Amino acid sequence: MSLQSLALIENWPVSTAAAAVVRADGTVLAAHGPVDHRFPLASVTKPLAAYAVLVAYEEGAVELDEPAGPPGSTVRHLLAHTSGLAFDEHRVTSAPGERRLYSNAGFEVLGDHIAKATDIPFAEYLRQAVLEPLGMTRTSLDGSPARDGVSTVADLVRFAAEVQAPRLLDPRTVAEAMTVQYPGTKGVLPGYGHQNPNDWGLGFEIRDAKSPHWTGTSSSPGTFGHFGQSGTFLWIDPVARVACAALTDRAFGPWAAEAWTPFTDAVLTELRAGRA
Repeated sequence: MSLQSLALIENWPVSTAAAAVVRADGTVLAAHGPVDHRFPLASVTKPLAAYAVLVAYEEGAVELDEPAGPPGSTVRHLLAHTSGLAFDEHRVTSAPGERRLYSNAGFEVLGDHIAKATDIPFAEYLRQAVLEPLGMTRTSLDGSPARDGVSTVADLVRFAAEVQAPRLLDPRTVAEAMTVQYPGTKGVLPGYGHQNPNDWGLGFEIRDAKSPHWTGTSSSPGTFGHFGQSGTFLWIDPVARVACAALTDRAFGPWAAEAWTPFTDAVLTELRAGRA
């Protein structure tokens, strides 16, 4: 299937952009732009980091409900942005589980926790546990597990195929990662304002009924993924049974909020038409 809708990225006000759509079996339905170009991921780093944490959990190095981070917080709290840590500071602003406080600091604490538990630097653990097995040879982490990943669309669709049909993890673990943690928790979705509830899984944001949102108006409520301040996103729609990755070289802003939703709606509309 050829998806003409991917060509919409040519109209985005960016210098360079690439996008692709992939099924669970790894079949790339369509790709557009320089899919082997390396882009900073910003917060799209977090799902990759979360997947490595889940590998550590299945290997027995950590437990999801063991203490990690501020007093009363656990690995699960850190993954679900409910540890109480501030956005970009290692400072506690609320009790664990009380609010959905999106936290880069929380993922940095998480990376340190995994490194200590495994005696392997987190970037290396991510490489061994996730990147290397999936053939993501042009993806790397140099710095914070919250935002300092660099990757390509070609690599991200390998990851997206894995999440849809897990080989590195038990499917039940991945199902837990895309299940709402601490239901009913409210908070701010960066770039899109206050959401009540502000649903998240384990390292993946869950769309549910959020409005406004960076996915499509026709995306299923179960759609999950992440977007990054570097103008990047990855979503997986379990109803459409596809995932889409798009990377750009322009920071997130009003242009992205205006462009991404109609882009996703166009992709989903074309997919449905093609399967009709």
